[in-house]
Amino acid sequence: MSAVGFDFLIVGIYFAIIIGIGVYFSRRNQSVSDFALGGRSIPWWAVLASILASEISAGTFFGTPGEGFRLRNYTYAQLMVGYLLARLVVSAVFIPAFYKHNVVSIYEFLEIRFGPRTRSMASVIFLVTRSLASGSRLWVPTLLVVVIWNQINPTTPLGNWEQFWVTGGALVLISLLTAAYTAIGGIKAVIWTDVLQIAVLFGALGFSVWYLLGHIPGGWEGAKSYLTGPHDLKLWEWKGDVPADPEFVKSYGAVWGEVVSVLQSEFTVWAALLGSLFVTLATHGTDQDMVQRMLTAKNKHQSGMATILSGLADIPITYAVITIGILLSVYYGHVVNDPALPMTAKGPDNTRIFPYFVVDVMPGGLRGLVIAGVLATTMGSLGTAMNSLATSYSRDFHFRWFKTSEDSHARVRVIKLSTVAFALVLISVGLATAFVKAHNPGLSIIGIILGSFGYTYGSLLGIFIVALFTESRGSETGNLIAMSSGILFVAWLSNLPNDAWSMVAGQPLYSNFAWMPVIEFPWRIMAGTLATVAVALCFKTRKTATDAPH
Repeated sequence: MSAVGFDFLIVGIYFAIIIGIGVYFSRRNQSVSDFALGGRSIPWWAVLASILASEISAGTFFGTPGEGFRLRNYTYAQLMVGYLLARLVVSAVFIPAFYKHNVVSIYEFLEIRFGPRTRSMASVIFLVTRSLASGSRLWVPTLLVVVIWNQINPTTPLGNWEQFWVTGGALVLISLLTAAYTAIGGIKAVIWTDVLQIAVLFGALGFSVWYLLGHIPGGWEGAKSYLTGPHDLKLWEWKGDVPADPEFVKSYGAVWGEVVSVLQSEFTVWAALLGSLFVTLATHGTDQDMVQRMLTAKNKHQSGMATILSGLADIPITYAVITIGILLSVYYGHVVNDPALPMTAKGPDNTRIFPYFVVDVMPGGLRGLVIAGVLATTMGSLGTAMNSLATSYSRDFHFRWFKTSEDSHARVRVIKLSTVAFALVLISVGLATAFVKAHNPGLSIIGIILGSFGYTYGSLLGIFIVALFTESRGSETGNLIAMSSGILFVAWLSNLPNDAWSMVAGQPLYSNFAWMPVIEFPWRIMAGTLATVAVALCFKTRKTATDAPH
């Protein structure tokens, strides 16, 4: 069997197994609770694997090596500090409240605490943001298709428009396959395929590091001999990597200049302690996509244990993925001079470096394993996105607005049809992202994916904080004002209106205050949360609302 045939065999076996898992669990969903929460019967270690599979998307698989390639250090990994701290809070406060009230959609909790309008707005924010975030990830694994095509046809590489059509076809195929096993088997199928997918991912990452070290003279010690720059292999970045402007410091002071430098930088210790803390509180405490996995555990204690342990497991995974990027910078920068390396106007295309290495250098079989790993990360995160979007829509809107039979089979059928509908929504977002990326190859993967929820999830987190930590603050009207204020505040601090208007009209819409920083994505959720909480606390809970659970 040829090397390429061996690759196809491995990928084919992988697809056959996940579809088989979906079919196996299709007959075991007798109720909405079974379909959406697995009957709360999933063991903690499977929940842990599912959380990891959701976090480690294809965007991480290619985007994080890209950051390692670009930075040649581990400063991206310092965000893990906030990730761990946030998990402790989620496990101690958020998860017990959700289990206490036996919610399926976590936004049901907000109705219990405040009322139906707060629940509806929170759910809308989730539905829109998760559709954009998960849809934008879909184009990432299709990078492999472009790289493979260009390797086979080096004299006729794909142009921008051709890339869009090729990646679009691959994107649709992956999405429909994922929708098939998700709609058939529900959350049980998603979680147990996640267990398989995380095992494949571990194998792919481990073999990638091993293979790269074997192709660098001297292995890791040999690689370190080339990593002698002032920022190479750095673990921590205390100050911002965007230096304060001297004129700015002269006008507004050295202290504020340093603060602005930190807020305009992506990876610093302050971003690790504060920025990533708020990011993870939002993604693991207020996002139905993630929390729904946690609620499949047998009880709050097993759920909390899986959540905390997933944070610890994230640490070696993140370091392994960054190490791949650093080793690639050594391999292509000092060991091999490859004129066919994917390039942009600013230099090597860090988003395509890893897929290029996989296709161009790795042998058959091993290459198939890594490709299967990419598909695993994509389908793992995509499967729960579809399931959680369908669950949230059905529970928060469809069953409340439309006459739906109380029969469990009828309600499960609604969620299955909603799963297919949201698959089409995600495909549309993915195609749009692929189009934009094909025409703007210099865009950062991590920025696209994290940026989409940075504008809105602060408003979600802010309302949940008010609901969980106060008993008499927040109201239906006040919460709507607070969430809207949080979103607008982050958009303003991120200069979003100006950026959007400049793309259309070629000039900014307005002039910002000279002292105001344009914040980077690690700080957006924190800013939105603080603004939302500040406004929501100005309103008093009406006596007709239930007390906050503690």
